[in-house]
Amino acid sequence: MPAIGDMEIGVMFWAGPDAVETIRRVKATGVRCGQLGIPPDMQLAGAAQAWRGALEAEDFTVVTVFGAYHGESYADIPAVQRTVGFIPAATRTEREHRTLDISDFAAELGVASIACHIGFVPEDRAHRDYVAVRGMVRRVADHAAGRRQTFALETGQEPARVLVEFIRDVRRKNLKINFDPANMFLYGTGDPIEALGILAPHVVSVHAKDGDWPPKRTPGALGTERRLGEGSVGIERFIAKLKEIGYRGTLNIEREIEDQDQKWRDIAAAVVLLRGLVEG
Repeated sequence: MPAIGDMEIGVMFWAGPDAVETIRRVKATGVRCGQLGIPPDMQLAGAAQAWRGALEAEDFTVVTVFGAYHGESYADIPAVQRTVGFIPAATRTEREHRTLDISDFAAELGVASIACHIGFVPEDRAHRDYVAVRGMVRRVADHAAGRRQTFALETGQEPARVLVEFIRDVRRKNLKINFDPANMFLYGTGDPIEALGILAPHVVSVHAKDGDWPPKRTPGALGTERRLGEGSVGIERFIAKLKEIGYRGTLNIEREIEDQDQKWRDIAAAVVLLRGLVEG
């Protein structure tokens, strides 16, 4: 796999049934690295061999393997609170096993980082969900550490101060952050540039994504994702802030819309935009 440069542009993409075809679709946007998302229904047993061969054949580098889980809904903020990540008690055991399997799959690919959304972490440290999730995160982090991996939590579903306090409370050196600036707007949890300053010591990967605040007159609604450069993030100041904090990882473009043709056109345009900002 190719050596990846500082702030090299990549794409966040989801595994398809044909590994080579999936990677070639990503490469067509002009990148040679990215983050691989694992759909909930993907069978991991025996899958690593095919993906490892495809990555080697296509000279493509995966920097993070992302997990998603059966039963998650991002319809609105209440749905996210009820269904996403490690918070729902009924699915914790199943999702913990799945996350450990994802770590093993990533290790077989030689990928040194796994990541996921763990859901809305309660601010009250005595809350039973907080205590249970903290223990679960510790176990996943320990498993990942045994495979020389970081375990990154994606931002957005809680304010930066809550997330950094949670990370300190977990007390695992390999527990890190995948910073998504748009999610701070989509969930209404704060200004991403300010949040990046707070979370900087823990950030190992980022998403290049844009979006706007939730509508004020629709309680519980999520904000709206936008094409990179057309939302409220201010992608120029985001890249400038990354440079300021000394970030050296990849910039992984994420675009989550149903129209697949438009999605890939938007990603290709985002590659051009980011190259101008990184090199400028």
